[in-house]
Amino acid sequence: MYNILICDDEKDIVNALKIYLTGPDYNLFLAYDGVQALDIIKSQEIHLALMDIMMPNLDGISALSLIRQEYNIPVIFLSAKSEDTDKILGLNMGADDYITKPFNPVELQARVRSRLRRYTKLGGRVTKEDRPVVGGIALDEGEKQVYCDGEPVSLTPTEYEILRLLMKNPGRVFSPKEIYTKVWKDLPYGAENTVVVHIRHLREKLEINPAEPRYLKVVWGHGYKMENGK
Repeated sequence: MYNILICDDEKDIVNALKIYLTGPDYNLFLAYDGVQALDIIKSQEIHLALMDIMMPNLDGISALSLIRQEYNIPVIFLSAKSEDTDKILGLNMGADDYITKPFNPVELQARVRSRLRRYTKLGGRVTKEDRPVVGGIALDEGEKQVYCDGEPVSLTPTEYEILRLLMKNPGRVFSPKEIYTKVWKDLPYGAENTVVVHIRHLREKLEINPAEPRYLKVVWGHGYKMENGK
């Protein structure tokens, strides 16, 4: 049994989604703005959220940003055709998918099943302590695997350890010498060039545009830090 959150300020949309998803495999929770959605996610074991973008009190983009600070559940945005910019922003913020209104029931059901299968494969609901998430990047310490926008990324052991260090300390700046000492467990002779090369490789694997990174940022004269991709 999967717990699915439906969040939209239009009651007709919520009722339609209830009809499409009612069945023996799903237990449905209903919300009508982002604040209600967050309250439900904090109190229930939610496995997937369907969330409108434009809502009162707390819109879908803002709610997603707060969800991604703590949880890695799949989030599918519900959007109108006129909201293309918001769809792109939502995907960049860590949304897993979007569905355009009006819905095709068959497509909706297929997308929900697909996201639930992927979520189950990745090990279910986890917190930021167990599985750090920064923007669209998630690190599974149990599997020693990194996912970018839901897709697995192949890293070398050293790249993984550098990324792990930065993701465990988002926003904190580490000098090349600090990174080298913590990852290589050695004195940082020649550290800067070695770390620069590994950071470049990480950007090539994780960033859409490595020349303008969203996540792995340089603080000139100080070092590197991890940001959430806004």
